[in-house]
Amino acid sequence: MNHKMGFNALSRTSAHRRAMTRNMVTSLFRFERITTTKAKALEVRKTAEKLITRSKVDSVHNRRQAARFIQDKIILAKLFTDIGPRMKDRAGGYTRVLKLGFRQGDAADMVILELVDFSLDGDTKPASKSEKKDVKKANADTKAKVDTKSKTKAKTTEKAEDLSKATAAEPSTENEKTEE
Repeated sequence: MNHKMGFNALSRTSAHRRAMTRNMVTSLFRFERITTTKAKALEVRKTAEKLITRSKVDSVHNRRQAARFIQDKIILAKLFTDIGPRMKDRAGGYTRVLKLGFRQGDAADMVILELVDFSLDGDTKPASKSEKKDVKKANADTKAKVDTKSKTKAKTTEKAEDLSKATAAEPSTENEKTEE
């Protein structure tokens, strides 16, 4: 007896459901974070986690099995070269579902489906004290470069202003000489 083998048909035909799931899984692997309804996210998560488990071992068989589902070659390569190795130590639970609230039009429950190790660009935090020192040193170096650039810009603008004043003064003296 196969318990818990059911699924949510999402009020779609099997072809529509398969196409939608393929598109959503591909988008999840491309952007590593998608916004969708709760019911769709829970169904897509099942497929995505199975594919990530396959991608942890890069073999011809696993690539072909994943390629049956993911049609985009670039995303397939990303799955096996980037996402799979990142999840190597994790035994499962590669995705997370974050609740957003209800959609304005039909009050559907909206969620964010993302990979567990997803981080925004500004969210990177150094883990150790030595990394913090390295970050501070790098910030100081860039600040020093910016300061020297701004000083040279100030000098060049001063020179340009002096030249423009000098050229503005010269024609007036020449005009006076020609009038005499």
